[in-house]
Formats: sequence, C-alpha cells, structure tokens
Amino acid sequence: YINFMNIFITGGLGILGNSILKQLSNKNNKLIIYDRAKNYKRFLKIKKRNMKFVSGNLTNYNLIFKTIKNYKINAIFHLGAQTQVLDALKYPYKTYLINLQSTIKLLEIARKINDKIIFIYSSSDKAYGEVTKGSYLENYPLNSIYPYDVSKSASDLVAQSYSKTYAMKVGIIRSANIYGPHDRNLKRIVPETIINLLKKQKIIIRSSGKLKRDYIFVDDVARAYLLVFKELLKSKKNLLIYNVGSKDNLSVLQIVNKIRSILDVKESFIKIANNSKKEIKNQRLNYSKIKKDLKWEPKTTLYNGLIKTI
Repeated sequence: YINFMNIFITGGLGILGNSILKQLSNKNNKLIIYDRAKNYKRFLKIKKRNMKFVSGNLTNYNLIFKTIKNYKINAIFHLGAQTQVLDALKYPYKTYLINLQSTIKLLEIARKINDKIIFIYSSSDKAYGEVTKGSYLENYPLNSIYPYDVSKSASDLVAQSYSKTYAMKVGIIRSANIYGPHDRNLKRIVPETIINLLKKQKIIIRSSGKLKRDYIFVDDVARAYLLVFKELLKSKKNLLIYNVGSKDNLSVLQIVNKIRSILDVKESFIKIANNSKKEIKNQRLNYSKIKKDLKWEPKTTLYNGLIKTI
C-alpha cells in the first residue's frame, strides 16, 4: 500500500508517467513532477492538489539536489530520457549525455541525501540487444550495440552498481514497446500510424517492416511499476529486476495492419522505405519471473488497447 510518501518523478508527463501518476495520485502521496518547462501546460490538465511541478532539465544536478532535499523525497521514479531511437542514431553524444548522466546524478543525489530513498529505473528490452533465440530472461547479459540501446544498458548497470555497492533499494523494469493514450512521441509507430490513417495520409515505414517487438498497453506497465515499488518497500532485497512484456510479439507491418483494420483503411496507404538499418531485428521478453513473484500479467488485449489509444 503506497501512502504518505513524497515521490519525485522525472518525465512524469510522458505516456508512462501519466499512467503512473493516475495510479499514485488518489492516495495521500505528494508527487513532485520534474519535467521541461514547455510541458507545464500538460501538467495543468492533470494537476491535483498533491502534485507539484518543477521545471528543469534532466542533467541539472543542483536543481535536482535541492528539490529532492527540500521535499524530503522517499522515492524516485526515473522515467525521463531521450527516448527516440532515430534521434539517438543522429545525436549519440546528446543521448548518452542525457540518459546516462541523469541516471548517475539521480542515484548519487539519493545516496548523498538519504540512501534509504527507493529508486525505480525505467530500463528497456532494448538494453539486452538482439535476441538470438527464444526470449530474454532477466539474468541474460546486456549486449546492446546502438546508441539508444547502450544508453539504457549502461544506465541499467549503473543502477545495479549503486544498489550492490551502497545497499540502496533499486527496482529496474525492462519493458517492451509501450503504447496507449497520452503518447506525445508522435514518431512512434502506434500514434504515427493512427494519426496518418485518420488524416488519410500515407504511412511510411522506416524499416523493412519485419522488425519484431512485444507491444504492451501502458496501464499494464504502470501496474507493474507500482507492484515492484510495493515489493521494494516490504522486501529484504535491495535489488529487483523484472521484464515486463506481453504475448503480442508482432512485426511493424503486423501492428500497422491491426490498426488499419480497426480503422477500416485500405492497404494502399502503406509504403515501406526500408532506410533504417541500425535497429534490433527481433526482441522478445520472457516475463515469467514477475508473473511468479508479483502475480503480474498484462490484462489489456491488443485490440482493446488499440481501441483506447485511437
């Protein structure tokens, strides 16, 4: 039961943050949402009396330090990141800077102010790199290659290091491709496909269309985050790592066609550009560990999730 806690959330106004906030805000928690100033309007739409907005960038050590100290933070949900795979390919330096630095700084701030602060890190299935056979288990090595993926692997390892070295409580969630409402990242396959089809515009698939991913509805992922958080509150263990996936392992073309059939649009709207070669071909998460330990599994079918998102 999560109650009477001061929780600091980076990237709290993104697709996942939105869902987590909903599930935390009806309790007696104080939620400090740390995001860019330009997202303040978004904050006003969801604002409740127990929420505060602090604007700043993810690498501003002094501001984050001051905020965590002043609000006597008990838990950090680190969801904020540069999340665009294509931007990461174009701007690797900036991606490493934001994603790695923010994780290191937050962990170091927590260690200095109060090493009892619970830290939840939003990792990714991409941290594993390419799946060679079957599906990833939590104890597989993190073998990524491309900039975004490596920024996730490295941050994941840094979070593990702080937990193991300084006995800090850390939860790491490696989640599949999240989709759902409030996704402002309009270059992602699900929102981009929906918007283009609604506008009767062509869908240009940047890859071969054969890249396979697990797709999971955002509220199911948020539920997993809260279960991991609750477990850390009561567990003797300092480090919990969980895969959060689904049975919906689809190629890009399959997900586009699912959306197309729901919206009843002709196939001629799809064009395969195949100009993005630097991406993982196959990803699949084995989520039997979280199912066994925390009784979590996805509740939303792909069809229902897409309907809600549309």
